[in-house]
Formats: sequence, structure tokens, C-alpha cells
Amino acid sequence: MRILAVDIGTGTQDILLFDSSKAVENCVKMIMPSPTAILAERISRATSSGHPVMFLGTTMGGGPAKKALSRHMQSGLPAYATREAALTFHDNLEVVQDMGVTIVAPDGVPSVPGLETMVLRDLNLEAIRGALSAFGVDHGFDALAVAVLDHGFTPPGMSNRRFRFDHLRRVMKQRNELMAFAYLRSELPEYLTRMRAVAGSADVGVPLLLLDTGVAAALGALLDREVSGHDHVVTVNIGNSHTMVFHLCGSSVAGLFEHHTALLDPATLDGLITRLVQGTLTDEEVYQAGGHGALVVQGYDEAPLVAVTGPRRNLMAGSSLNPYQAVPYGDTMLAGCYGLVSAWALRIADWRPEIERALLGSI
Repeated sequence: MRILAVDIGTGTQDILLFDSSKAVENCVKMIMPSPTAILAERISRATSSGHPVMFLGTTMGGGPAKKALSRHMQSGLPAYATREAALTFHDNLEVVQDMGVTIVAPDGVPSVPGLETMVLRDLNLEAIRGALSAFGVDHGFDALAVAVLDHGFTPPGMSNRRFRFDHLRRVMKQRNELMAFAYLRSELPEYLTRMRAVAGSADVGVPLLLLDTGVAAALGALLDREVSGHDHVVTVNIGNSHTMVFHLCGSSVAGLFEHHTALLDPATLDGLITRLVQGTLTDEEVYQAGGHGALVVQGYDEAPLVAVTGPRRNLMAGSSLNPYQAVPYGDTMLAGCYGLVSAWALRIADWRPEIERALLGSI
């Protein structure tokens, strides 16, 4: 069985073509610039060249691209966008228009000299297939799994940090397991607009599973040889933009918090993790410090294994918590992809034996 797993972050998009007939370490993998990083670079080049820009396509992750667009507008150059593309930069189109962006219909691309048109999308299967083909790799797959961080479509006047964490809290109240965050195409809530846009970019006839990036990383960390031997674990995924921490006891989530990586230092992160495990960390404490929030289901006196992944994992270097750097199948950057593959096994009972035979056979 072949599964294409794509873990889309702020800095990179990590890609794994899992093949159950091979040792996991021999499966094709790629670490490529993220879609928003690619878009930001294209906008910056247009700005430097003095060219106006036009955004078509779907809603995708903003981040660096939004900052690049702000610099473009500050330079006095025009920008145009369809409604769906404009939602990449803010859920309130009035805010996008206040930036100076002109909203146009999909068939209303203006005739402007030097206009550079950019098609927005998180999932670019054409590019992935092209990269695989360039190396003679069969780019066919039986199922697709994609991870993105979706803040959700935030109502006017509400913090997108609050809205996102309300979503996380709501999911946990229904079922406090990591797999509660896994969605098939037909199960996506209307408000998860980024995930829905990814689904719209995927092949219609191919089974699709969508997962939050932090959850995918946690599931991947659990596949590490050392981590898999512990029942009481804290997974810490320190991404380029967000840090997501899960306190796990067996298959249950005992607590979680999410923060912005840029606002954390080693001592602060250690303190947050310690209070999460103890059960004393509050949602308001994290939110007021600029994070998304925290949820505690149960506190514990026993110290867990702290397993860290992510491109900014060195933030925990020298931590008093003695963290273990999880490297599932020897590659910490693919933790999210391995988590996506594992999620398919956990979700579809008929696929589980074949997938787990390949995954567990390599641990």
C-alpha cells in the first residue's frame, strides 16, 4: 500500500511516499520549502521588480506570505485577489481591503501592465508528482494524508487564537484522544476552511485524511523506539511558528497547550510543561502570554518522558526536564508524516495490519 503523506508547516512542507512493501527508511522523502514560504518569496520578488500582484486559487496558510504582502502594499504597489484567495490573509475581507488589496471576481483579473498572477494553494500535487517523476519514482498512491494548522474561520471581533483553541477544546471534550482530530474528507467542519481548501485541491477519487500538524507530530513521536516504550509521555513539537504540547497517558490526552514559538524561551517552556503535567496550568495564563490556550484533563505527580520534535527543538537544549529528542525511523523532520501514516492505520481497520506491519517492523 502506498500513502502520500504531506505535513505542511510555516517553514517547510515535509513529504513522505510511504510504501508498505519497503522498509520505512527506504521510502521516498522530501523536505521542501512550505507553500507560504514559496509564496512569500514570489511576492517579494514582485515587490523588488515593481510589479503588481494578483492572487487566484484557494485559502491557504498565511504567515510569511502575509508579511510579504504587507511589505508589498507599503511600497505603494497594487495587489488584487479573489475572495477565496484573500481569506488567506485574514478571515475578515474588510481587513484585507484595508491593507489596500482590491477584491475581484475570479473572471475579473485586471489588465494591468506587469501583473504577476499567483495561484494560492497549500497542497500542490502537480509539483509533488513532478518532483517524484524527475527522479524516476512512480508517483501513484492509494491514499493521501495531509497535515496543516487550521485556525478556523474566525467570526468578526473574535481572536483567532481563542477560536482555534475553542475548537481544540471542543474536540477533546468529545473524545480526549489524538485521533479525535483526524478527519476524512466528508467529516470536515465548515469552519475549518484551510483543511477544506486542501480537500478541494486533492484528487477526488483518492481517500483523504486530514490532521492538525501538532497532532501528526505527536503521533509520529510515539513511533520512536524509545518513546514507544513509555506509557506516560509529553510530546513537544516546536515548530517554526507554533509549539504544541500534549500530555499523554496511554491513548488518552491528559492535557495540552499551544503557544507561539517566538514568544517562548527555555525556562518559560519548561515551566509550562511542568505545570501542564501537574495539572495547574491555566488557559488564561497561556492566552494572556500570547499563546492559544491550555486544557488540563488530569494532573499527575509522576514525571513523564518528555519527547521533543520539530525544527526548533533546540529550544529545549539544556532543559531541566531532560527531554528526549524523538527521531522516528531516524528522521525527526518526518515525525508528522509518520504520524499521518499511523493515523490511517488507526482510522481504517482493514488497512491497519499492512500499515502497522511496515511501521512496527522498522522500530
